[in-house]
Amino acid sequence: MSNLPLLGSVDCSPRYDATSSGSSDDGPTLPLDNIGRSTVERRLLRKLDLRVAFLVLVYIMNIMDRTNVAAARLRGFEEDLGMTGNQFNTLISILYVGYLLTQAPSNMILHRMKRPSLYLSSCMMTWAAITMCMSVVQTYRAAVILRFFIGFVEATFFPGAIFILSRWYKRNELGLRTVFLFCGNSISNAFSALIASGILASLDGVLGFPAWRWLFFVEGALTFTIAVFAIWILPDFPSTPSLWLSPEEQTLAKQRMEEEVVTRIEYEGKPERNFSGLAEALMDWRVWWLGVTLHLIISSTSFTNFFPTLSATMGYSATTSLFLCAPPWIVGTATSFVVARHSDVTGDRFWHIVGPLLVGIAGYIIAISTMNTGMRYLSLFFMTQSPVAYAVALTWVMNTFSQSQSKRAAAVALVSTMASTGFVTSSYFWPSSWGPSYVNSYLICILAGIVSIAMCWVFKEHLSRCNEVAEAKEQALGLPEGFRYLL
Repeated sequence: MSNLPLLGSVDCSPRYDATSSGSSDDGPTLPLDNIGRSTVERRLLRKLDLRVAFLVLVYIMNIMDRTNVAAARLRGFEEDLGMTGNQFNTLISILYVGYLLTQAPSNMILHRMKRPSLYLSSCMMTWAAITMCMSVVQTYRAAVILRFFIGFVEATFFPGAIFILSRWYKRNELGLRTVFLFCGNSISNAFSALIASGILASLDGVLGFPAWRWLFFVEGALTFTIAVFAIWILPDFPSTPSLWLSPEEQTLAKQRMEEEVVTRIEYEGKPERNFSGLAEALMDWRVWWLGVTLHLIISSTSFTNFFPTLSATMGYSATTSLFLCAPPWIVGTATSFVVARHSDVTGDRFWHIVGPLLVGIAGYIIAISTMNTGMRYLSLFFMTQSPVAYAVALTWVMNTFSQSQSKRAAAVALVSTMASTGFVTSSYFWPSSWGPSYVNSYLICILAGIVSIAMCWVFKEHLSRCNEVAEAKEQALGLPEGFRYLL
């Protein structure tokens, strides 16, 4: 696969830096010969991948602080706060209302910063502190307010992290790193259940507090500690001077992204313009189409927020149910890497979205068909294969919108925002009254998955026609083969 643009990852104008300030402090780009470049590039990618590994750790804490209410539910959380009816579902949903308000503005702010590491670390400390405050709530209303603000601050992280990756990695490198980051979701779902089971089993009654209060306090404190280290470890942008890169690595990091933009501009036939990337994204119908598609993918995989509840339907104790959550997510994480790597190698996005969704649908059908303990546990293994579809789809978004850094930042944030509405609505797909079989819940997820597959197919056909038009133009004008959309 050729080294073609990841999204037009940087501006081609002289103002290439994280703030688009109109000047650069780093001087001209120095060319490297092929042998020297290969060596420096390997070092650069190795260092970058280590930083991405820390991003995964931060994302694990992000998911853990987002979903710990599901574990707390198994040890008296609802009863102690006097919840009735769909109030727990509202508690899940309200967090994502905060997401809707923050994601797009946050990414537009991030695009203008020189030190995104400071911004994301500060946000991390804030949501960690609010999570710790959840340990002292006495009323349902207070819990709802705190959950809203947790989501309001947490929303900065994932689209921001994805945008930072797109500023460092080329198109044929991005899919694997995006899924590597997204695998923090599966890893968190696996090991947060184990951590929660340990806290709930060992700290119940300590200092007179129930176990669920200790759960929020301990996990929030752990997140805050990691946030302090994140100040020095999270990457900034290639144009920001970095102590962890040598001068030639810093030069090559910028050069790689400039090469991506040049290829993309040749394909588009127009340079970067100084108008709002947000306005461009809002006027592009493909942003809205993909936003709805990812909304449906999120809705189809909404079981993730209720996984401990689904595990508990097999009739085991709270501690055992939490332990049983881990193996399906471990298997799902492992296969996610295979799917992501194969998607990058082949350059295919569509089938690597559809495949996991179909496996997840098979899991839903098994769960609908029987209440047998073994078969229902098997269905959980099938279900955990489907969330990787969201990561591949988000990579497809970044591969598609490449006119400018600001448009890419806005497109990622807008699509993520629309996708997050799937969490808001799908929280009500799983009312307790539909348990323990949750047949209606699974049927809704199947429908959402089928519609999202159909929308992905339509989008693939659109990009295919765009590629055909580009090929015909090149042949008519005698031009060499240029940029092609990934399908």
